[in-house]
Amino acid sequence: MNHLGDAHVHTWTLRFMALLAADTQDQLAWLGERELGTKDVVEEVELLCRVSEGLAERGAFEPEDLRGLRAVGRRLGEIDAACRVGLWGNALATDPAWDEIRSLARRFLRTRLGDWRQPLPRPVRPHTGDH
Repeated sequence: MNHLGDAHVHTWTLRFMALLAADTQDQLAWLGERELGTKDVVEEVELLCRVSEGLAERGAFEPEDLRGLRAVGRRLGEIDAACRVGLWGNALATDPAWDEIRSLARRFLRTRLGDWRQPLPRPVRPHTGDH
């Protein structure tokens, strides 16, 4: 990856961690009417956690940051396949794993940025098929 790519992935990782760290009500408000699958969220975060290894090698994350991201990735990996089915908004309300992930994401953000309360990423507009 180039430096611009590193910066983009670094920023996206921090934004996604901010979303994972947010209170459930804020996460649900961020989702709005979007139907985001739990499996998609898990896969996206697992990818960001894996890519962060390379970012750490290039100095974009500190070793302590990497430990936090690994903890989030490990906990996500423990989510049962059956619990990955369905919408993330429903899982947030019913699966206690998301409370643990929220706590790990908050710890990561406090370590990295000094506070877990960060702006949430701008929601991606749903694809409508129109051009």
